[in-house]
Amino acid sequence: QVQLVESGGGLVQAGGSLRLSCVASGSISGINDMGWYRQAPGKQRELVATITSGGRLNYVDSVKGRFTISRDNAKNTVYLQMDSLKPEDTAVYYCYAQRKILFKINDYWGQGTQVTVSS
Repeated sequence: QVQLVESGGGLVQAGGSLRLSCVASGSISGINDMGWYRQAPGKQRELVATITSGGRLNYVDSVKGRFTISRDNAKNTVYLQMDSLKPEDTAVYYCYAQRKILFKINDYWGQGTQVTVSS
C-alpha cells in the first residue's frame, strides 16, 4: 500500500499563489507517475498535471503557464506551484500516484486538499 498526504491548500485571492505538497509513504518502490487531479463542485475529477519518475511533464491546457509540477524523488514528494490563480481553479485537489510492479498496476489517491480562489 501507498499512503499519500497532501498539504498546502487554502484560501487565496485571484492572482495569488499557493504551493501544494504531497508526500508518499509505505510501499513506494515502483512508483512511476505522480501528479495532481482536482474536482470542483458538480464536476468530474480532472487531471491537472502529472510527472513521471524520469521528469516527463503533462498539464491540462487550462493551467499551462500558471502551474508548475515538480518532484523530489529522494523525498518521495510531488509539488504543485500554482500562480496567477483564478476563481475557476477552486476545487479539491487530490494527489495521485501510480505504482507498477511487474504487470500489476495500482493507483493511489490522497485525501484531498481544498483550494479556494476568491474574486
